[in-house]
Amino acid sequence: AVLAAAVADFKPGRAAQHKLKKADGPPSLNLVPTVDILAELGRSKGGRFLCGFAAETRDLRANAAAKLKSKNLDMIVANDVSDRTIGFASDLNAVTILTRDGRTIEVGRAPKAAVAKLITDAIHGMLDGGRRKKSKG
Repeated sequence: AVLAAAVADFKPGRAAQHKLKKADGPPSLNLVPTVDILAELGRSKGGRFLCGFAAETRDLRANAAAKLKSKNLDMIVANDVSDRTIGFASDLNAVTILTRDGRTIEVGRAPKAAVAKLITDAIHGMLDGGRRKKSKG
């Protein structure tokens, strides 16, 4: 399984019973954590391959390495979402791939399609132990 993003990390703690009126002023918003789907899959993955993504704003490698371990992943793809020149609002991205066996693969700034190809190549390499022949072109 390859999980590219959390559905949501938090949700409102309780739903309003009635429409909130502007005249009543801004409501306070109490957030509670949601179920971590990736962590749940990691707990029950057995021999299956599991890759997650880590959108980080600081301590990219350290936070990604912690998620790799705590969620029982085989691979994690970390990207710096504080850099506005890559990622969400750009056609470019740059990522760091960390693997369970201790490898780090730096994917420099490139079009998202090229980054995706390098990520899938890394996954294929892990799945077949590097025996897959690279496609030409």
